[in-house]
Amino acid sequence: MLRLESVRKTFNPGTANEVRALAGLDLNLAPGSFTVVIGTNGSGKSTLQGAISGVFAIDAGRIEVDGIDVTSWPEFRRSHLIGRVFQDPFAGTAPELTVAENLALASKRGHWRTLAPLLRGARRGEWRDLLAQIGLGLENRLDDPIGLLSGGQRQSITLLMATLTNPKILMLDEHTAALDPRSAELVIGLTTRLVARSSSTTLMVTHSMQQAASLGDRLIAMHRGRIYLDVSGSEKRKLTENELFGMFSHMRRDDRFDEAACELVRSQYL
Repeated sequence: MLRLESVRKTFNPGTANEVRALAGLDLNLAPGSFTVVIGTNGSGKSTLQGAISGVFAIDAGRIEVDGIDVTSWPEFRRSHLIGRVFQDPFAGTAPELTVAENLALASKRGHWRTLAPLLRGARRGEWRDLLAQIGLGLENRLDDPIGLLSGGQRQSITLLMATLTNPKILMLDEHTAALDPRSAELVIGLTTRLVARSSSTTLMVTHSMQQAASLGDRLIAMHRGRIYLDVSGSEKRKLTENELFGMFSHMRRDDRFDEAACELVRSQYL
C-alpha cells in the first residue's frame, strides 16, 4: 500500500526558476495494484517517484509505505521497501561487476552485503533460472561484466534486480523509453509477467499511449503537479490509444487546473 497526503515540492523557491512540481498531491494505491502515470512535460511525474523513493525531502505532506510513515526517511533507508527501474538502461547496475555480482547486490538491498557466500551458493542456480525466462541466453553470462551487455539485455536484468526481493513498491520510470522497439517489447513482456506474479504495488510512468492503454488496472494523468484524471476498472479497460492521445493533447493545451476542466475531459473521453 502507498499513501501520499498533501505532498508539496517546489524547486528553486523564490527565484526566477521556481517550479512547483507537486502541489498538494493526494494519492492512495492499493496493495498489489498496477498504476500507470502519464502527463505533460513538467507535470510532476518523475518528481512524484523521486518523492516516494526519498531522492529529496518534500516541503510538506506525508508519505506512507505499507502503513509506515517514511516521510523523513533518507533514500537508502527506503531502499528495502522500494524497487526502482530508470529510463537509462545503464543507471541501475554497476558496469564493472558481473551479472552475478549485480544480482547478489540486489538480493541484499537495504541490508549489510557480503557477496562471496551468495556467489558460491545455490542462489546462482536461482538466478540462472530467472535469466533463462528472459529468453536472451543471459543464463550463460553470469560471470560476464554487465557493462558488456546491450541496453535491452541490461534493462531486463535491472528489472529482475528491482523485483528480486519482492519490494512493497515497484517504480518504473519510463523504463523502455531509451530502448529500440524490439527491446522495448521484450522488456514490457517481462514487466507484465513479473508484475503479475508479484505482490508489489507498481507505479509506472510512461509517455507511450499504447502502454498506458494496455497495461495496468488504473491510469493517472498528471498536470501542473496534481492529478488531473484518475480512472480505473471498466473505465480504464475501455480506453483506447487514440482516446488517450486526444486526452493528452487536450490536457497539454489546458493551462487551467479545476474541476470544470477535468469534468470536460471525462465527458469527452470516458
